[in-house]
Amino acid sequence: MQNLPDLRVQIAPRHPEGLKLDNPVMAASGTFGYGTELSDSVDIQKLGAIICKGITLRPRKGNRQPRIVETMSGLLNSVGLENIGVEALIKDKAPTWAAWQVPVIVNVAGETLDEYVQTVSRLEGIPGIRAVELNVSCPNVPAGGMEFGVNAELAARLTGEVKAVSSLPIMVKLSPNVTDIRGIALAVEKAGADAVSLINTVKAMAIDAKTKKPCLGNIAGGLSGPAIKPIALYMVYQVAEVISIPVIGCGGISSATDALEFIMAGATAVQVGTLNLTGPEGCVTVVTGIRDFMRQEGIAELSDLVGIAH
Repeated sequence: MQNLPDLRVQIAPRHPEGLKLDNPVMAASGTFGYGTELSDSVDIQKLGAIICKGITLRPRKGNRQPRIVETMSGLLNSVGLENIGVEALIKDKAPTWAAWQVPVIVNVAGETLDEYVQTVSRLEGIPGIRAVELNVSCPNVPAGGMEFGVNAELAARLTGEVKAVSSLPIMVKLSPNVTDIRGIALAVEKAGADAVSLINTVKAMAIDAKTKKPCLGNIAGGLSGPAIKPIALYMVYQVAEVISIPVIGCGGISSATDALEFIMAGATAVQVGTLNLTGPEGCVTVVTGIRDFMRQEGIAELSDLVGIAH
């Protein structure tokens, strides 16, 4: 019997403990809730990792409605980081995660550097939390978030201060809303980031011609879905050429073929976001498709495909 392809990936190789995943497919932050909501609908243990929705120091109500609008080949969202806050996450969610085999990564956001540092420090030593993704790229909040992601110096300072209070692997999620994403990636790598993920949503808006008003209650939001895949793919390709830490690709992945393109562009792993909103089994379908492709092509290890397009 032919051996199954090896889909395992290491997404924090320079971290003392590392973070090895059984496969390269993660559920992206914001589209899979805290994972607990979907654990009865899909076999979450088949995923590489789950990144929970963005968490902040204190609970947030989020932006005013409407928050989601469909666009041509995409989705506009302006949720505004609605979440339960870090203390409730530690009390109500982490104990469940601790019993899971699939690693859970906590996406952390904030309005100030101190908020990020305080939130991450509270996650230290909590069973069930395997890593942190710093959200420095959310376009849907009035302060913080993307302010750090568009300034290399600020992004590096934030990364360094978070690393100083945490023993967890730190991944930094980068914004596409910049002139050159490579400079930001290089800055956070130098500051100690264990990996980078890119891209977050593209800032955009829609107008209702009948009401003559913006469709979103917050006026602008973040565009995701297939419409942004070519942008994301190019940025992953660019960043993979200049940094030595793992790149996690995301943006418009709707199939195993899409995911494989990101891997060939240099991504060690991928995140699947908007696809989860069409059905909770989206990530598992992508995992299966990658495995089938490798078997058909006679590829034994996923690492043989990483960056092969360069």
